[in-house]
Amino acid sequence: MTQKKSIKTPLTDEAVMSLKVGDDILITGEIYTARDAAHKRMVELLDKGEKLPFDVKGQIIYFAGPTPTKPGQVIGSVGPTTSTRMNAYSPRLIEVGLKGMIGKGEMGPEVVAKIREKKAVYFAATGGAGALIAKAIIKNELIAYEELGAEAIRKLTVKDFPAIVALDCHGGNLYKEGMAKYEKK
Repeated sequence: MTQKKSIKTPLTDEAVMSLKVGDDILITGEIYTARDAAHKRMVELLDKGEKLPFDVKGQIIYFAGPTPTKPGQVIGSVGPTTSTRMNAYSPRLIEVGLKGMIGKGEMGPEVVAKIREKKAVYFAATGGAGALIAKAIIKNELIAYEELGAEAIRKLTVKDFPAIVALDCHGGNLYKEGMAKYEKK
């Protein structure tokens, strides 16, 4: 069994460079939720030269939209959404300082290239485990775009949020390596 690495946000270049594909990670600190509608708005703001709703430098965006919070809970179920929907927006956010993303599934070649160029990282979270992931969230704060409902931007304070390094800044790609490992020769 591999040992889990603990990292804290905001991420530094050194922290990102220490991560390798397949590493089991526990994230502590603040992360932000945003799905495609919020990503689209953020890139539109950047295109107009306007300020983003939060400073993305060193931050992690979790591609998720939580379910409604029940009484006595910090947040509802908050599983990852399919990451390919953020392919059009992620390179631009990485360009202005975003250091990490969490989602499920593979990212496109432009994102992979930008991760390498700017020393960023993409983590995979387990799909279908949103209720378990929610247990790592100790605070939930609405930041922007309340009218988007579940797709609004939220700041989550997390303790030992579980993830796996799927794309590292050294060119490692868990999806490609995993498929190659089981490919028939």
